[in-house]
Amino acid sequence: MSTKVTKIAVMTSGGDAPGMNAAVRAVVRACVFNNIECMGVLRGYQGLIDNELIPLDSRSVRNTISRGGTFLQTARSAAFRTPEGREQAYKNFKANGLDALIVIGGDGSFTGGMIFNKEFKVPVIGIPGTIDNDIYGTQFTLGYDTALNTVVEAIDKIRDTASSHNRLFFVEVMGRDAGFIALNAGIGAGAEEILIPEENLGIERLVESLENSKKSGKTSSIVVVAEGDKTGKGVFELKDYVEKNMPEYDVRVSVLGHMQRGGSPSCFDRVLAGRLGVKAVDLLLGGQSNLMVGINNNEITAINLEKAVKLHHDINMDLLRVADILSI
Repeated sequence: MSTKVTKIAVMTSGGDAPGMNAAVRAVVRACVFNNIECMGVLRGYQGLIDNELIPLDSRSVRNTISRGGTFLQTARSAAFRTPEGREQAYKNFKANGLDALIVIGGDGSFTGGMIFNKEFKVPVIGIPGTIDNDIYGTQFTLGYDTALNTVVEAIDKIRDTASSHNRLFFVEVMGRDAGFIALNAGIGAGAEEILIPEENLGIERLVESLENSKKSGKTSSIVVVAEGDKTGKGVFELKDYVEKNMPEYDVRVSVLGHMQRGGSPSCFDRVLAGRLGVKAVDLLLGGQSNLMVGINNNEITAINLEKAVKLHHDINMDLLRVADILSI
């Protein structure tokens, strides 16, 4: 990258995640610190196509560090997937005097950034923002820690009513393709079983496990189910199957849904957002591009965007063994 960077655009794209606002704040203030301009793109790539950009300075991002969601808003842009849409986005990018782009989002958002970089040589840096924690190249993504705490708090409250009524609760959490939230929140909340996409427990094994829990004296149980789990065709099918085969259980389902995305970011996510945002600006000012920043062994690192998109962040399967032992 040979062009001197004097003006950076920042956007949030894809699903929102707690900590996105804190990351935008970090980018903006890092720009101010380095005496360069910053603009915010509203509604992700669609905002770039529609020329919806706003100037940001240090005061523009005051009181945003504790806010969930994203004040820049986010959207999925079908138009940006077309050459015509990207051409219009680039015209607006140049018309606003921009030199580089920082994208806060997941692998889909990074794919858009890679294409933009390839077609128009726009310097791009990605910041991983997704509650699913499924991005390769970083141990933690923005929003994941907050989502975990939200889920654990919810399960703790569900357990209160489960134990009061001798009930079995299936609690569905987000994780269509990855079980990071289900596995870690399940262990943290003391679930009896955890069902994740990475391992098909089998519905018969589930019933066997619940029967063993009953024999051991447990009068209530919590089963955490990632939405992408393949044990059944959905959490309600699991409920029906258990009710049919274990009539002694009073079974309930709780789908936590989008509440997992919301809320004020945890201290961990706020600090992580600050570190990643500053690093993203540093990389651009250092002439680097087409990278994603992440955290590994408490060090801020950077990897090629293509690797972040194409490779897979594997779950720690040893945690399943830990969960089995602790659920006795």
